[in-house]
Amino acid sequence: MSANMKTPIYLDYNATSPIRPSVIDAVTSAMQSVGNPSSVHGAGRSARSAVEQARAKIAAMVNARPRDVMFCSGGTEASNAALYGAQASSLIISAIEHECVQAAADASDLPVFRAPVAESGVILLNELEDLLCKAPSGALVSVMAANNETGAIQPIAQIAEIARKHGALFHCDAVQAAGRIPLDIGALGTNYLTLSSHKIGGPQGVGAIVLSPTAPLKPLIVGGGQELGRRSGTENVAGIVGFGEAAMEAMAAIPDMARLALLRDRLEGQMRAHAPTAVIIGAAAERLANTSCIAIPGLKGETQVMHFDLAGICISSGSACSSGKVKVSHVLSAMGYSEHIAASSIRVSFGYQTEKSDVDAFFEAWKSLYDRKAAQGGGFG
Repeated sequence: MSANMKTPIYLDYNATSPIRPSVIDAVTSAMQSVGNPSSVHGAGRSARSAVEQARAKIAAMVNARPRDVMFCSGGTEASNAALYGAQASSLIISAIEHECVQAAADASDLPVFRAPVAESGVILLNELEDLLCKAPSGALVSVMAANNETGAIQPIAQIAEIARKHGALFHCDAVQAAGRIPLDIGALGTNYLTLSSHKIGGPQGVGAIVLSPTAPLKPLIVGGGQELGRRSGTENVAGIVGFGEAAMEAMAAIPDMARLALLRDRLEGQMRAHAPTAVIIGAAAERLANTSCIAIPGLKGETQVMHFDLAGICISSGSACSSGKVKVSHVLSAMGYSEHIAASSIRVSFGYQTEKSDVDAFFEAWKSLYDRKAAQGGGFG
């Protein structure tokens, strides 16, 4: 945090969102109650009621039946459980999937096929269909609704239709899309839709899988048979209550995405005007309104992140889910960008607390770094 700032400017919502005040109140209230949701006495029934009310709220966010919502510890477990639980013969994932899907696929001992994407970051549907023709029958397709690094939105309903035509199941990681675009599990045609609380202003450490009514799911965690036998272990009551409250707030706030889109476009316009070599990654695709991935060739991403941190501004270089490792983004590589471009990228992501003054402060801090680099001889391009 800089000396002249009371609080940091937070522009890293795709990593995690600040917890909404109403969520803090809901979680605090839940933590003041006692009761195991599996107990039959009054306190247990009260805890069970709180879990089921939250389940109904998550279901409403994606237009699903409450009984088809299974709570777990977060998006990573949810995606792992879907890839494992579908008991598919093979896996077809896009080349830009989140690390949790990539790693789960590689650890599955199943044949794994990766569907390429265009330079825009959108999956090539003809290539996906070709892979489905080659893969053993009974495959599972996994494609994220919106990319965590670029914000590129995928044609999920079309992908689901292609998967269904080939007798494949379909998993969609909707962690970044939830609360930013409308989601309807029936219209999308997914068998498994995975969500994470902390991306929408809820607590960390809680997520969900939303299943279609006929989707198979072999349990990843066994024991007491909670969550209709699909995921054992005492439910995280307070976290689930907070997740439900965040889901209601996030749904109500979707119209605010139009405001964030204007802020994103303002920022990108300022940077392009000042730095002619700036590359807006995925600009040709439909993107989440809150996400901007920008590369300044010759200005390393980690250098920019450190500069902003010292200025009291929080952003990311690529995904925040890589244990602090500095590495070239597999997403940008899959989109055809060179290592030189990929290593120069940063991700700026907005949310419900972001204001125009935050965006302007970001630009001024970035401009000072760019101008200093230019005065030292540049090397951009």
